[in-house]
Amino acid sequence: MSDSCRCPSEAGRAVCDLPTSTVPAMGHEVANCPECGQASKAVQGQTVKALLAVSLRAVRDVEYRFCRTSTCPVVYFASDGQQLFTRDQVQRPIYQKAQQDDATPLCYCFGYTVGALRAMTQAQRASVIDDINTGIQAGQCACDMRNPQGSCCLGNVRELIKQLVTA
Repeated sequence: MSDSCRCPSEAGRAVCDLPTSTVPAMGHEVANCPECGQASKAVQGQTVKALLAVSLRAVRDVEYRFCRTSTCPVVYFASDGQQLFTRDQVQRPIYQKAQQDDATPLCYCFGYTVGALRAMTQAQRASVIDDINTGIQAGQCACDMRNPQGSCCLGNVRELIKQLVTA
């Protein structure tokens, strides 16, 4: 299980700890983004396919990685270095790449945006975490498919809430 997972529930941790049993295990070696040189995260091919706005004929059967660097235009790249997809090639804004845009999704399963969280009171923000946890417990999340990073959004939600409190 990932040490960086911040999901409070067992169900949430299971989502964070992809791949699932139906998907072959991905390598855990560090691969740096070919554009910015920063460490990346392995994602399932189905996540890449679900989020691209280009023909899926462009997607190869290789391991893909997610670049989290906010200033880097690359979203996904093939571990073999032969292919990459940029912000312009995905269907919607990526939280890690467009955190300042209020319309950017923060929770891709339950529809929370950056702007919605900014507009809420602290008590309302806490209820968002509770709502997401309830959805996770009910098996209603699909973070592996909907979230561009291929894992649970709760770490991102908690981090933004923390930033908003200290701002």
